[in-house]
Amino acid sequence: MHGVLGRFRTGSAVDNEEEINLKSPVEDGGKIQKIMSDQDEGVKLKREVGLFSAVLLIVGCMIGSGIFISPKGVLKYSGSVAASLIVWTGCGVVALMGALCYAELGTSIPVSGAEYSYYLRVYGSKGRFGPIPAFLYLWMCSLIIKTSAVAIMLLTFAEYIVEPMFPSCAAPGMVKKLVALIGICFITFVNCYSVKMATMMNNVFTVAKLLAIVIVVSIGMYMLSMGHYEHLTSGFEGTTTSFSELANAFYFGLWAYDGWNNLNFVTEELINPHINLPRAIIIGIPLVTLCYVLTNISYLTVLSPPELLASDAVAVVSRKLTCCL
Repeated sequence: MHGVLGRFRTGSAVDNEEEINLKSPVEDGGKIQKIMSDQDEGVKLKREVGLFSAVLLIVGCMIGSGIFISPKGVLKYSGSVAASLIVWTGCGVVALMGALCYAELGTSIPVSGAEYSYYLRVYGSKGRFGPIPAFLYLWMCSLIIKTSAVAIMLLTFAEYIVEPMFPSCAAPGMVKKLVALIGICFITFVNCYSVKMATMMNNVFTVAKLLAIVIVVSIGMYMLSMGHYEHLTSGFEGTTTSFSELANAFYFGLWAYDGWNNLNFVTEELINPHINLPRAIIIGIPLVTLCYVLTNISYLTVLSPPELLASDAVAVVSRKLTCCL
């Protein structure tokens, strides 16, 4: 039946005529769309994320496996200790500039969803491509970008788990991949089984990684105060002059800064986003940059550049820092 039945009205008893009023699909569809639009406008996320929580969100999303695996690549391709520290600072500046651009987008389009919402708003349902670009972007993130990042993080996890078991030789690659596979299966199971359990596990791991950074920096600063700065005296000796190698150094460094745009995913939940979004970015990213520079200085208080380059991950730093106490 192509029409939508409106109402029935019974006529006189003589002719027993029934009058049926049918509404056209166009009119009825417009009414339904209006009702749905009114409902959508009434559903909004609560603004409960303040400035402090926003800063912690940026810091927590940015600090991760990158600071434990990128120092080797940055030092290798920059060529010297001083140049590597400049690269780390430069990566922080690049991340800050990108985040400020996103702050402009977030204050102009104050909705959650980051890139998806921006694509959807720019092209819109009445544009030439409609919601297709936003949809394709989500699929690209799900199948290519995020999966690659997860693979790197899980292999880093496996590196730290396996390396202490092979103190005199390199760990077999197949063992690392097997541990990484077990890790991703466990995380997938936890997320499917219980959201509460997944949240608790995420909180524990976030506190653990921040605590690890604090311990490394604290011990490194202590060693520096005791006069152990011989590995930092080489300065710019051996600095590369190749643009491609310098680009690779920035590539490794920027991996550690990934996550600088994550605050835009919860813009709609920010209290006063036009003020707190740029403020959180201006506070959070320089804080992470300072933390990364101090962490690399701490590495170099106990490891020489050749020792740092000899390890696929900086897991040996924790052991050497502990031995120095």
